[in-house]
Amino acid sequence: MAPRNKEQEAEVLKWVFDVIGEKVPSGQYEDILRDGTVLCRLANKLTPGSVKKIQERGTNFQLMENVQRFQAAIKKYGVPEEEIFQTADLFERRNIPQVTLCLYSLGRITQKHPEFTGPALGPKMADKNERTFTEEQLRAHEGELNLQMGYNKGASQSGHGGMGNTRHM
Repeated sequence: MAPRNKEQEAEVLKWVFDVIGEKVPSGQYEDILRDGTVLCRLANKLTPGSVKKIQERGTNFQLMENVQRFQAAIKKYGVPEEEIFQTADLFERRNIPQVTLCLYSLGRITQKHPEFTGPALGPKMADKNERTFTEEQLRAHEGELNLQMGYNKGASQSGHGGMGNTRHM
């Protein structure tokens, strides 16, 4: 399991609360996110109506449903499944770094949504940089490759004569 990174956790919290338009509350990172209410509000800011019901208080089971609703919403939003944390990672504090990774991934995915004009989290995603080459440009290198490939004809790795397998002390 990756170690926790307090700076990243603070950056994630700041981003989450900037997006939902609230002040970051005091308290431990995992405690602020644990019941899923903040995460559900975040999902609804990114895609209005993506989480229909947010359980403000209730049994652990009801609160865990918030986390599951958030996970379903961000999966639809485009976060790869392998980057989404397990409910127990957050709710039972099993793997908080995975929660942070997931939220960074969500922040990155917002860049693929032109309708999202909120703050960015993490590094900017690379833009697609397609290149087109003419047939002539593509063929120009074939001659060079043939020269390189033919250059070592007859050479081999055998009989190097060095002390390859002996141990030096």
